[in-house]
Amino acid sequence: MLKILRRGAARPETLTVQAGWTPPSDAIWLDLIAPGREEELAVETALGVELPTREEMAEIEPSSRLYQTAGATFMTATLLSRREDDSRTPAPVTFVLSKGLLVTIRYDAIKAFDLFADRAIALGAETGSSCLFGLLDAVMERLADLLERADAEVQLASSAIFGKPKAGQFEILLTDLGRAQTLTSLTRASLVSLSRLFAFAALAKEIAADPECLAHLHALQHDGQSLTEHADSQSGQIAFLLDAALGLINIEQNGIIKFFSVAAVILMPPTLVASVYGMNFHHMPELEFHYGYPMALSLMFVSAVLPVIWFKRRGWF
Repeated sequence: MLKILRRGAARPETLTVQAGWTPPSDAIWLDLIAPGREEELAVETALGVELPTREEMAEIEPSSRLYQTAGATFMTATLLSRREDDSRTPAPVTFVLSKGLLVTIRYDAIKAFDLFADRAIALGAETGSSCLFGLLDAVMERLADLLERADAEVQLASSAIFGKPKAGQFEILLTDLGRAQTLTSLTRASLVSLSRLFAFAALAKEIAADPECLAHLHALQHDGQSLTEHADSQSGQIAFLLDAALGLINIEQNGIIKFFSVAAVILMPPTLVASVYGMNFHHMPELEFHYGYPMALSLMFVSAVLPVIWFKRRGWF
């Protein structure tokens, strides 16, 4: 599918392209969404450049993601796409600046693109480079929102962990922390790929020749660095909370084991007394003793109480 944004238009419009198609003179942004081969060939012919395939976009080498050819600047970054279960998955997106036109190639739905499309006219997008920066602003905004969301989950988990949760809640807390760590890790990976894009974007002639674009690019680099540091700090906090939760689980398990160990020690002497007087030998000293039964009961009681007193004095019980 191909969407095109014209200068001054409120929203992008969907087009069907065929061989020999050329973009309108007032076009500033072409958005290729899971394009078919016919659409790719039409855009390639119109711009005089070869667009990267989906496999090439997934490459991690900088030389495959950031390059210039035929007067066009190609920049690929890893953004985040939302799944049906509300989780996030990495999604490579290629930005191409060529002849004052921005071309984006993506195979996943990305919320930041919809946000920019809704406010493109309000942002005053008039050129391909202004569309690029508008998209990057929306992407950074979404990544910041994701970090804030993960941070909120981490704070709730922190309060629950140190609020003496019940035994059954630990599994939920560990699941929440794992989900927050996954989201933070994916967000950080996206920020790292964007930082490379920002550094390379300054080489594009449309940006290098415009001081305002360069200033905007430096602001994005600063925002990206701040968000990356925040993601690193958040990852450290999640690791600490995971260790704390596991430590509390171990303490709880040790308490259970300690209880049964103390109970076993307390019951051991009475069991020994009962075993001795439960033997059925005919010749036993106390076999005919009139007070043998109460004596055995008393001995078992005393042998059980003495360990309890000793454990209490040692602070073990």
